[in-house]
Amino acid sequence: MSTQMSPELKARLHKSLMMNIKARWQIYLLLVVPLVYLIIFAYGPMGGLIIAFKKYNFALGMLKSPWVGFTNFRRFFESYKFTQVLTNTLTLSLYSLVVTFPFPIIFALILNALPVKGYQKVIQTVTYIPYFISTVVMVGLIFQVLNYRNGLYGALFMQFAHIMPPDILAVGTNFKHIYVWSAVWQGTGYASIIYFAALANVDPTLHEAALVDGATRFQRVLYVDIPSILPTASIMLILAVGGLMNVAFEKTLLMQNSLNINFSEVISTYVYKVGLASGINDFSFSAAIGMFNSVINFILLVIANWGSKKLNGSGIF
Repeated sequence: MSTQMSPELKARLHKSLMMNIKARWQIYLLLVVPLVYLIIFAYGPMGGLIIAFKKYNFALGMLKSPWVGFTNFRRFFESYKFTQVLTNTLTLSLYSLVVTFPFPIIFALILNALPVKGYQKVIQTVTYIPYFISTVVMVGLIFQVLNYRNGLYGALFMQFAHIMPPDILAVGTNFKHIYVWSAVWQGTGYASIIYFAALANVDPTLHEAALVDGATRFQRVLYVDIPSILPTASIMLILAVGGLMNVAFEKTLLMQNSLNINFSEVISTYVYKVGLASGINDFSFSAAIGMFNSVINFILLVIANWGSKKLNGSGIF
């Protein structure tokens, strides 16, 4: 059986689309600004990826610089930094995914189950606030709170142990824990908004039927709420896996120091240092590293979407 549309059906669909656009042109006009933004800042810069396959020269420009093929990629793969930055990136990414992804879901389910809805609004508002703290201020708070001399951590340690506390910020292996759990505190409330919206759309008759059958509140959460938000959680998981290699650049860079650099140097910070912060400014090499990172993210996105569609039939494409 052919799945191709006939010319008549295509013409009718095109006419229907044009009539819809003409009738609601004001709404479609609102798409112009984000569309222009995407073209200028997302699709336009893609042309610059060709320098990853060139030896970029300022004097010759991007188009006239000599081609070097995959030389820049081989340089990265053969570099002593490759294993270190890839390991650190995957460690932080997977740790963040495992910890930060389920927290908003659990938080939304618990808060939605509260019998007193007045407290729900207050708790939601309080937990949203940390998300709007800038990265610079957030890192400053981390340093102040965890300072072993005059921070909250140092004061409490001295109060109970009566000895000088160790400097946990100077221990490289602590970097990933501080990075991830501070992100949990900052982002859980805001990330739970979409799950609150999904829970608000759960059919009340399902809960009424469960109550008639004698279901407890936990059973209603388990058999009504969780299945209802599962498609939303699947989409969010796909997007999270698709950006798995994108460790927060600003926060990581600001938290870096000479004592934790071996555990905090990730692909995004390495690209910045190679391309802009070093005296050489090797744009071709940094573009190759960034392209490698993006290709891995794309592959992970496709795999996650395929797996989600196989498991529960929902995906983003």
